[in-house]
Amino acid sequence: MDHHEDQEFAEYFAARRDSVRRTAYLLCGDWHRADDLAQTAFIALHRRWTRIRDRSAVDAYLRKTLVRAAIDESRRPWRRERQTDEPPEPRRPGGTAHGTDTSGSLAERVALREDLLVALRQVPPRQRAVLVLRYFDGLDVSGVARALGCGEGNVKSQTARGLANLRAALGEEVETGGRG
Repeated sequence: MDHHEDQEFAEYFAARRDSVRRTAYLLCGDWHRADDLAQTAFIALHRRWTRIRDRSAVDAYLRKTLVRAAIDESRRPWRRERQTDEPPEPRRPGGTAHGTDTSGSLAERVALREDLLVALRQVPPRQRAVLVLRYFDGLDVSGVARALGCGEGNVKSQTARGLANLRAALGEEVETGGRG
């Protein structure tokens, strides 16, 4: 890789790293694993950087690599975690595991966000990937199909199943913003 291409990749990496890391977190539910997944995706991109002629396709390639890495990682035997009813730390007076104040709308939003992230981790990896790409990254059905290398019908059925699993995990109706 010459200096110009190396500089071009460094600029792309700096511009996209936070977004890719957030998407990875939504896919796996753990910031440390998200860092590993993002790193894996960027390493794969770097290896192919000189062979990518259409720079407008870089985001799609990176997204596909990230989703595949997350799904592959979830299949590994040491990643099969057990769900428990008890958090690792007992709740303290004040309503949270850390005893912080839970009053106000910010605390409610944080609690709702945490509930959503916990529920999202209970959705199977492929369905989780579809939900993250559709409702977080804002891709349409055909964009998700291209990212995952499957048909649009598969994306639609995985979306329906994923939302049903998310609803079951949350124990309530999930608002999708009319993008179903």
